[in-house]
Amino acid sequence: MLPSWSIFCKFGTTFATNIVMKKLVLLFAVALIVSTSAIAQSQEINWMTLEEAIEAQKKTPKKIMMDVYTNWCGPCKMLDKNTFHNKDVVDYVNKNYYAVKFNAEGNTIVNYQGKEYKNPNYKETLKNRRNGVHELSRILGVRAYPTIVYFDEKGEKIQPISGYMKPQQIELYLKLFHTNDYKDIKTQEEFNAYYNAFKPEFQG
Repeated sequence: MLPSWSIFCKFGTTFATNIVMKKLVLLFAVALIVSTSAIAQSQEINWMTLEEAIEAQKKTPKKIMMDVYTNWCGPCKMLDKNTFHNKDVVDYVNKNYYAVKFNAEGNTIVNYQGKEYKNPNYKETLKNRRNGVHELSRILGVRAYPTIVYFDEKGEKIQPISGYMKPQQIELYLKLFHTNDYKDIKTQEEFNAYYNAFKPEFQG
């Protein structure tokens, strides 16, 4: 009987160990998924509409950073993938700005400063190609994509900045407008001096 019992004990121990190991692997996998999800969420900009951002300003004043893009624009997609998912950019924007995404050739109706803006020439069949230009894009002075439009704490336009930017390039403008340093810059020479003196801190 002893040999049989010994075999059963060994088998039972191995079987139990396998169950424990499987549970541990499962728990580890779940923990990994949760942590990965949390990291992904922490590296997302809190995008909203322009109306939502202006409403939020009434409670907690912050400047607005508006990403003006189109569905067909390659550099717009690069900006979103490479720059707006950079941790330093995400952290800085979420802390200091209300972030707005706006399709410059989309079909949304936007209320801004008491007026309604739409896209009268929009065609659904062209939604992923060049389309009619939204009225708000013209009002904001957007002439190329991507363009980032900065607004002050009262929803007044400060400046549109066009072109694809890497994290350290956009850092300059994020800090220029957030700190109000832009108010002291009146000439191209003064901007050049600011640009040359600027020391980027963002990674990537």
